[in-house]
Amino acid sequence: MAQEQGIRITNQKETKEIIIRANKRIKIRTSNGQKISGRFTIADSNSIVIKDKIIEISDIESIKQNPLMLSIITSGFLIYGGAITAGIGAIIGTFVEPSAFLLVIPGGALIYTGIKSPNFLKNYKSDSDYTIELLSTSQ
Repeated sequence: MAQEQGIRITNQKETKEIIIRANKRIKIRTSNGQKISGRFTIADSNSIVIKDKIIEISDIESIKQNPLMLSIITSGFLIYGGAITAGIGAIIGTFVEPSAFLLVIPGGALIYTGIKSPNFLKNYKSDSDYTIELLSTSQ
């Protein structure tokens, strides 16, 4: 059987563990405040590589899964909803009631949020009850 590399995140209180396999998209924040997102690979027994940057496991402050399909769907939904809201506000404001132009404000906020691509998945912080380690799992 093939051995597959990954990151194991273990909750100490609940003895629950999450495994993120190599080459999956993640977002991390390092101890010096740097934010990096992308597909990761295992460099050695103590570090990973994201976008040609080597990150030590001990330097990871928080880690979050970042699936591509979820990012596309949430961004698309927010941008589309914002465009519809702003468009309806402009049309109603022009032809019916001028105060409807105020709908352009939340429409613009939705478009901006969609462009920033929010991630609603759980963030695992190493300073709380979670430990982050590299492992080799059998498939």
